[in-house]
Amino acid sequence: MTLSREVQLAARPVGAPKPSDFALADVTLPPLQDGQVQVENLFLTVDPYMRGRMNDVKSYTPPFALGETMTGGALGRVTESRVEGVPVGAYLLHDQGWRTHANVTAARARVVPALAGVPLSAYLGVLGMPGLTAYAGLLRTAEFKAGDTVFVSGAAGAVGSAVGQIARLKGAARVIGSAGSAEKVAHLKDGLGFDAAFNYKDGPLTGQSVAAQLREAAPDGIDLYFDNVGGEHLEAAISSLKVGGHAAICGMISAYNATEPNPAPRNLAQVIGKQLTLRGFLVTPHYDLYDTFLQEVGGYIASGEMKFDETVVDGIDSAPGAFIGLLEGQNTGKMIVRLPAAQE
Repeated sequence: MTLSREVQLAARPVGAPKPSDFALADVTLPPLQDGQVQVENLFLTVDPYMRGRMNDVKSYTPPFALGETMTGGALGRVTESRVEGVPVGAYLLHDQGWRTHANVTAARARVVPALAGVPLSAYLGVLGMPGLTAYAGLLRTAEFKAGDTVFVSGAAGAVGSAVGQIARLKGAARVIGSAGSAEKVAHLKDGLGFDAAFNYKDGPLTGQSVAAQLREAAPDGIDLYFDNVGGEHLEAAISSLKVGGHAAICGMISAYNATEPNPAPRNLAQVIGKQLTLRGFLVTPHYDLYDTFLQEVGGYIASGEMKFDETVVDGIDSAPGAFIGLLEGQNTGKMIVRLPAAQE
């Protein structure tokens, strides 16, 4: 019998999550059934969308249950298999994260190859759900076209950094990003090839709002906005979008810990006169693009044309802290939890 160390939701957070909202438990896995494999997880992902699942509200995906192990993306090595074609030793991308070991229904998982020069953890970031979110959101939802001026909020995160680079590689006229520190801004410009970037946290110090900083970075306006933040960023983008502009609404991390509803952008009426398209999206309906995405973005990475960052935290016991840190902006690129099996 296999013992799994797991993170459970102990209490529903009020405002920002705190360590006491989580609990660690040792769980004995049941015997495998036909169609299942057992995996020892190597890497886990923590993602902003998980904050919404901690609330007991109706949404596009069911909330986490109190006292039960949470789920999320994970990359594991198969240690036992009752599935033809999924051998022991294969690497499996699946949704049984927040734990060290899992019994996984193979039909709901994906065997992935080890790629030369690319860490396996990339399948939870630039080559996984965040990367596909960036790819589908930019190209399909926002209808990007060569020559567009693109603004990305939360641009130093896993999704935002991929959006900006894909836009640049696809022929954007100008790519602009916002981030929450001077170090991240420098990385966007010097490391990832953004044409301009600004620190939105400078506003209270300089008297420049996000809208003012965006106008300075894009004096002629923007054609496309990829929204990871919401709030003041969305309002600023509406002001800067040109007639017929498009916005892909991916996330609104500025509101995830809010205890009261946030007001809508005060300039929402501009959507009418400018004939804007603001379209929310989820990544799930776009997995038909995965093979094309993997080939194209994998090629960018192999050629060195596209870079990615990871902020790595070690150990299952550190997963709650990694998640809390993610919501506080402590990551550059993808926040990854590395388990001991990855270091063997």
